[in-house]
Amino acid sequence: MEVLKVQKGQIVAKKNDKVKEWYFIQEGSVIQKYAFVELELKQNGIVGILENDRFLCDYIAAEDSALAVFPCESSEDLQGILSNDAKIRRYFLKAAIEQRQQMLQVYAGLEVRCKQFHTFIETFYNDYKTICNQYQLEEQPFSKMDYFHSLEMRHKAEKWEMDNSSSLVTNYLEEYLNLLEKDDSLCVGAIMEASAQMRRVAQGISEMVAYLLYNKDLLISESGKDIFQLFFDLAIRAGLNHEELEPINKEVKLIIELVEKLKIYDQRVIDYRWSEYQNYEFGSNGLEEVASVGVFGEDEEEFESDEEESEDCLEHILTYAGFDESQIEDVRNKIREYRELPDMLSTDDEAYRIRKQLTPVFYDVYYKVFMRAMQEEGQITPILEMFLNFGFMDVQMVGEDNANALYDLTEHLDLCNSEHVYTMYEWLKAIYEGRKEPSKNEFDLDYSQYLLEKLKTKKITEAQMKQLQDNRELKVKYEIQNMFTSGNRATYGKITTFCPILGEYDLINSVEKMLVTAERLEEVINQIRKIDFSVFYREVLFSDPDKGINHENIMKEVLPDIILMPNAGTKAMMWQETAGVKRDTSARFMFPVFTAVDLEDMMIETMGRYRWEICRKIQGVHWNDIREKSLTAEYCDYLQFYRQELLYRKMMGYPPLVGLLTIGLSSKREADVVRASEDLKRVILREYALDGLKVIGPVEGSPYKLNDNYRKILYMKHESYDILLKIRNSARKRETIPDLFRNVFVQYDLT
Repeated sequence: MEVLKVQKGQIVAKKNDKVKEWYFIQEGSVIQKYAFVELELKQNGIVGILENDRFLCDYIAAEDSALAVFPCESSEDLQGILSNDAKIRRYFLKAAIEQRQQMLQVYAGLEVRCKQFHTFIETFYNDYKTICNQYQLEEQPFSKMDYFHSLEMRHKAEKWEMDNSSSLVTNYLEEYLNLLEKDDSLCVGAIMEASAQMRRVAQGISEMVAYLLYNKDLLISESGKDIFQLFFDLAIRAGLNHEELEPINKEVKLIIELVEKLKIYDQRVIDYRWSEYQNYEFGSNGLEEVASVGVFGEDEEEFESDEEESEDCLEHILTYAGFDESQIEDVRNKIREYRELPDMLSTDDEAYRIRKQLTPVFYDVYYKVFMRAMQEEGQITPILEMFLNFGFMDVQMVGEDNANALYDLTEHLDLCNSEHVYTMYEWLKAIYEGRKEPSKNEFDLDYSQYLLEKLKTKKITEAQMKQLQDNRELKVKYEIQNMFTSGNRATYGKITTFCPILGEYDLINSVEKMLVTAERLEEVINQIRKIDFSVFYREVLFSDPDKGINHENIMKEVLPDIILMPNAGTKAMMWQETAGVKRDTSARFMFPVFTAVDLEDMMIETMGRYRWEICRKIQGVHWNDIREKSLTAEYCDYLQFYRQELLYRKMMGYPPLVGLLTIGLSSKREADVVRASEDLKRVILREYALDGLKVIGPVEGSPYKLNDNYRKILYMKHESYDILLKIRNSARKRETIPDLFRNVFVQYDLT
């Protein structure tokens, strides 16, 4: 017997690896890990006892441990292990019984958590609609709720199983062990039975974990497209109307309390979103405030420093933005403080505090630099181009080599711009010059709708609205305040460590290799268009009275606008499916200007999201009407078919809910095939008199006689795949009886 020594944190077995050995824990402990769910296997526990062919989860040493290794791939191997040592027999049997109980307890707790999660989601969303109705405010669309349902378990543990296991472990364990350890067959059978049960329970745990992970973003998420944001938006609008915010605040606090109890969320995300809500000045006017102290109306931070550094690039950018010497020194000191952190990607409080202070400073500087560049209409310096296009501010932040490379890239910025591809600087120029309109904000309001909302709430007059409608400066502010800040953070990939100032830690490869060019983007788009040639085609109305064409529906290809965010990121996103109300306006995609991620993968995901949203827009209220053929309708039809088919299969006892073993027998002599099939049925019913086992037949094959062979078929159904596997193995052993099966050919099909 080999003894394996493992250190704390070392992987003992990895999910989906083939099971070749069982590991008996002599010393220490091992974590059985399903995403956020963990079970601790202590001394005398066994790794591998619940699996059949592949490990169903990861096993990681919780401390320095010693594991006895037993080669074990079948019940025959287990028989050999147990037959050699009565002590081992007892250890293995006890481990199986206790680990089963432990897993059933985890299953039960997770089952309650899933039910609570579903109830809470439904309750919060209904509360949101109720409060909207009370305040006479329009509900914001939240299509994710259309596909949210309670969990329908495929691998389910019944209450009687839990009660039986609990009673056995609590009251009769010693008697049970004393009885079964006397007989190898009983012991092996009990272990394999517990193993099969644990395997089903483990699969059920995986189902519930997947359900929670898939749906958790409904409540609160990094993207901000969640129920928490619905209440946030509601509070903003209610505040503008001078409504009482206490009912909304109560709901928001309950959401925060719930997500913390669920233990499935990143605490940093929770803290970030909660802090945003708490620090928001409800009832204030965003556009007016933004003109006072920077783009977002946040108070300027008072930075403390006593060490002077000289950095020409940073000074050059800040001076151009109109900062005085003391302000420049403050920003320099804050960047130095961030740069000198032991780990700039840390999520601890200190790093989080500095990033939070630097973020509004960056966007304030960006707005001021951009506006001065527009007003002076002169050629800007390469350093300013590095800042506006790449997010560069400090040489030491990116490293001298990277800074030089970025400087060289400014001579080739045309590579990042084309008819439909823009750097952030060029995009804002297009808005300032009136060639493009500002994007929608996170509440799906474009600039005109935003002003109209202000008019409705009597924050501005009609005359002021007309004046602001064509105000180029405010349009730029609106774009920075909404699309730029959100898109920059989202395309970076991880909001908890996001800082808009480009850092060396972001550039994991050379800037030349990471640069996202218009050519690269167009190449991957064209590759996808070759497969899905209609992806950007839309039906539009065409008229040309001079040629006698009044109204004609035609297909028109409308390529998206792609905006390159000044960061080194890992994500792409579709911001909006059309630029306006009209169908023939371009969608807006956002990509990082630098990335090490496969660009094709990013584009496929983005275009998939675009496909869905443009279909919803075109179909309107009929987007989920299965009578109207479309991508969204076909998906809804598929879901309905799936649920109906699953219900039918459940009622009829068909796979995948029930396992099916088909045994086909054929012989040139009819008497032989009849005798053999009847014998198999008799033996199966005698040896496997189990609840839930259904044996159908033997029935005649269709056709009964084929190629001079008579055919009989036996069907066996049971929810346990392992039981059917045992029946198949028993049948194969039965084939060795020469007088009975000499002239009979047997085939097996296990589903």
